Amino acid sequence: MPDVSSWRDLLRIMISSAKERERLANEVGVSTVTISRWVTGNFEPRPQSLQRLIHAVPSEYREEFHELVARAYPHMENPAALYEPSELPSEFFRRVLETRGTTSDKQLYWTITQQILEHGVRQLDPERVGISITVVRCTPPGADGKVRSLRENVGIGTPPWEGDLTARALFLGAESLAGHVVSSFHYENVDDLRLRRTFVPAYQGEHEISSIAWPLLMGGRTAGCLLFSSILPNYYRSDARRLLVADYARLLSLAFLPEQFYPYEMIELRQMPPAEVQRRYLGHFQNRVTELMVEKINAGQRIGREEAELTVWQEIEADLIEYMYASKKN
Repeated sequence: MPDVSSWRDLLRIMISSAKERERLANEVGVSTVTISRWVTGNFEPRPQSLQRLIHAVPSEYREEFHELVARAYPHMENPAALYEPSELPSEFFRRVLETRGTTSDKQLYWTITQQILEHGVRQLDPERVGISITVVRCTPPGADGKVRSLRENVGIGTPPWEGDLTARALFLGAESLAGHVVSSFHYENVDDLRLRRTFVPAYQGEHEISSIAWPLLMGGRTAGCLLFSSILPNYYRSDARRLLVADYARLLSLAFLPEQFYPYEMIELRQMPPAEVQRRYLGHFQNRVTELMVEKINAGQRIGREEAELTVWQEIEADLIEYMYASKKN
């Protein structure tokens, strides 16, 4: 590869392919002519466009490209600083409060959750750099009366995450950032999961660089937490973003019924196995629900789908706890 002394030099190499030039232009949201003008130095990109370009370049060039950009524009060293969101508008608070007062218990959770997730993505990632927001709920306790795990219930993301993250939901436990937050009743954030310089339990998920979790609280009890991730480091360090995260979590608490909050003494989370292990159990979830419903019907008993799903979730939770126990024993 020819000598590269600036980000423009590296970009010139990348767009030598017309196909790649068009792809980058589409990803960044500019014309191919604009991309070419950046290379020649006849046109300066806006900071937001340059940030999108960093994440659009092929992965083999990304780290070097980012370093060259940071050298030319020192303020790009922490790209998260470019996006300082405004506080929540009062009309959004009113809309959520109106939903809480006019929606039935059966529809309440999904209605408010969708309002908050969709608004949160627009407010926290207007440039679509890449974030995900996930509602993490306490798995209702079984016979021992203890909350042993959490479950990612519904989520939304911007690229590189999928728009709807619900199908990729996992169980989380004491090993996770969400688990730590729910157990402590206090928010935590990790600026860079790649560095692992933190005393907070956390693992790095796909695409995830920084993360923050905020507990869902009501009357000194918790229903879970709201989990935010970003492909950028330090994304949730700013006071403006933390205030937004806190406001969304407090509003989301209105989506839960009183009995879905649990006191501190009931939270005793166990460790959950990694995603690849969980997938083996979760892949047959709907089949297990159907089998349970058929079994109850054949026995002359009635069971709704919601109750059947909860029963299967609790069975899977028990299987995962047993898996971790056996793996440690061996």
